[in-house]
Amino acid sequence: MDEDVGMGVSGVASSANPGDPFDIKTTAVAVVDADGLIAHWSRGAEHLLGHRAGDVLRRPAGVLLAGGDPMSLTSRLRRVDRGWDGVVSLRHGAGHTVRLAIRVSPLLGADGSHDWLVLACDIADRRRHELYESVARGLLEQSPIGVAVLDTQLRYRWVNRELAGMEETAADGAGPAGPAQEDGPGPAPAGEGKSSAVVTRHARQVLISGQSQVTLEHVPPRHGVRGRGGQGHSRLRSFFPLRDPTGRALGICYAVLDVTGQDPARERLALLNAAGEHIGTTLDLDRTVQELAEVMVPQVADFAAIDLLDVVQTAGDRPTGSGHGAATLRRAAHLSIQESQPEVIVGIGEPTRYPPRSPQKRCLATGKPLREVVGPSTPWLGEDPERWRKMIELGVHTHLVVPLLARGITMGVVTLLRWKNLDAFDEDDLLLVEELVARAAVCVDNARRFAREHQAALTLQTSLLPPNLPEHSAVEVAHRYLPADAESGVGGDWYDVIPLSGARVALVVGDVVGHGLHAAASMGRLRAAVQTLADLDLPPDELLAHVDDLVVRLSDEAEAAAEGPTVVGATCVYAIYDPIARKIVVARAGHPSPAIAHLSEPVEFPDIPAGPPLGLGGLPFESAEITVEEGSIIALYTDGLIEASDRDVDVGMERLCFTLAHPDRPLEEICDIMVRTLLPDRPRDDVAFLIARTHVLSSDRVASWEVPADPSAVHVAREDVSRQLSLWGLEETAFTTELIVSELLTNAIRHAYGPIHLRLIHERALICEVSDASNTSPHLRRARSTDEGGRGLFLVAQVAQRWGTRYTSTGKTIWAEQQLPAHT
Repeated sequence: MDEDVGMGVSGVASSANPGDPFDIKTTAVAVVDADGLIAHWSRGAEHLLGHRAGDVLRRPAGVLLAGGDPMSLTSRLRRVDRGWDGVVSLRHGAGHTVRLAIRVSPLLGADGSHDWLVLACDIADRRRHELYESVARGLLEQSPIGVAVLDTQLRYRWVNRELAGMEETAADGAGPAGPAQEDGPGPAPAGEGKSSAVVTRHARQVLISGQSQVTLEHVPPRHGVRGRGGQGHSRLRSFFPLRDPTGRALGICYAVLDVTGQDPARERLALLNAAGEHIGTTLDLDRTVQELAEVMVPQVADFAAIDLLDVVQTAGDRPTGSGHGAATLRRAAHLSIQESQPEVIVGIGEPTRYPPRSPQKRCLATGKPLREVVGPSTPWLGEDPERWRKMIELGVHTHLVVPLLARGITMGVVTLLRWKNLDAFDEDDLLLVEELVARAAVCVDNARRFAREHQAALTLQTSLLPPNLPEHSAVEVAHRYLPADAESGVGGDWYDVIPLSGARVALVVGDVVGHGLHAAASMGRLRAAVQTLADLDLPPDELLAHVDDLVVRLSDEAEAAAEGPTVVGATCVYAIYDPIARKIVVARAGHPSPAIAHLSEPVEFPDIPAGPPLGLGGLPFESAEITVEEGSIIALYTDGLIEASDRDVDVGMERLCFTLAHPDRPLEEICDIMVRTLLPDRPRDDVAFLIARTHVLSSDRVASWEVPADPSAVHVAREDVSRQLSLWGLEETAFTTELIVSELLTNAIRHAYGPIHLRLIHERALICEVSDASNTSPHLRRARSTDEGGRGLFLVAQVAQRWGTRYTSTGKTIWAEQQLPAHT
């Protein structure tokens, strides 16, 4: 053994990397026993040294040394207890000397025997491997390149320290420079953390395609971080697949190099690309301008302020040009590298009041950017002492103002300041800011347009809804209409309460498909149609059939006129409550069934036949009759009340039952509970609901008689009516009422057939009804001077407040209402 042999600390090969010269499967292997005799000689040893196993087995290992005492090898081996690496000169089987790298490890047997395992390889192979290991170690542990290994499920399995310090995701996944613990909490998936979206997307593409990818991205500053730690970064990422020797995919390796500041042009391009992804993520105007400020600070400036014209922030008419010298600017957003924001003079939403000669006013007037050095001698600052003091205290050295210009219209100005960044704004900065502001201006204009359209649709929607529901003795009502969030747009939900003849009342809730102005206008048409048809006293199922025909016709008209989105349908529930019969008749067209909260029974959703949505055409509707006790609550609502993205409909119905569980509460309180319990802060759909507490008209307020089909019976009926009016204290109405009864009964006796019924109802008005078995409706006409009859209904129309006809399954009823004296 020669002088190159060195004592080491390595034991059995610690690495299984491909190409390891001491890989026991491929290298020369020999075993030397305790007596220094060769006990094993591998084929690799035969190939490397040219000695066959039969020639060397059971011979002293020292005979292979090219020089020195052969017996000294055994004595030196006995002094080795941990192993050693080195270089030795050995005699080749062909007679020449070869220098080999060897690794010796002690083998301790269970019986106390002490052998040695000897591995040998060509010294050039070992030096190449040492170089490989040093390069790999330096790359993974000392270089500025972050490296991570992800498995096929895109979970972190190994992360070096550089990447752990560079990205929170990696640190959370496996810890710095260490593999994930297989028996502990699972490694964080690559879908978590700030940069995980990029990592996940590219890693999945590489895993699927098997092709490497290289990307350059701009990483925005961490949320809430200011100053140096909040600077954005440009990072070069490389993704490539990892495979075992058989070609099976093991996962993905990706390397990251922070190239911030290495290529200013490329960095600006990356910032523009990041701005395109960050600005305009919503159509909310306030959020859009805040996103612009977040892109500017701290990457471009130390402070950014966005001021918009009043007309832009109020979603009114668009500005008409660039000359806005007299217009009012209001602060829409600002952001600073300092949490305390010492630069801020005005709050969000407040007028900015810049001096006339300020760069903001000049920029707004000309529509061109302005860049100037700030100092005590800056002329316009003398007109604004507070801003002058702030800038001097902070050490602001450069001021950049850029117009917020989109589609030829100036909507505001963007102000940027620098003091912590010692470099003044230059031409390159100006070009970058102009491009960023131009992109943001389009998003701001889109948000402004959307806000204006949303406001117009909401105004139209609310104007088409009833401003005040009529009071009615049959029901006590409360209602709510809540528009969807701005992104979803105004829908077509509506509600209505319609007084009907016979002290009855109609309750209506509907929902037009779609959002926006078109849905609101369609809702207005349908609500008007329902009111008109309700005046005809149609049963609920017949009324919905007529509305269905109307929706089909409107859809056809809109499609033929190519007006854009067509009316494709609507849903509706229509209910008629009769306080005398104490029953409600309901029909629905593709709409949720109403809920009824009884005083003595659980809340129920009655089994109302589910008709088709309005607009399909040709399909029948059915109604159901339900008996309700006095004081019960009937709740009609649109599907937005019980449907939400975070829960099932069944959960929504259970919550609705909970809110209606105490029908004795005030109706307004119940409405508030429904809103708090059932609706999210930002509902994705319009919601309209109507709740009604039922009242009953007592029997002493109703009088009825059966009248024979004999003209002489009219006189008797008039006397009965007169007595009943006296009991009610309505003697003042006797003459008019007797006239109405006389004319209606005479018409029924002459032109219809029996049985004939007369009914008086003392409600908010005095109602007189005459029913017969005929389906022929009388018509109001002006009789000629030569006619002997035909003036009956004309007289009734003159003395009654209103009158009409409703049809029933057994005939018809002609009714007339009179307004009661104020003291009654």
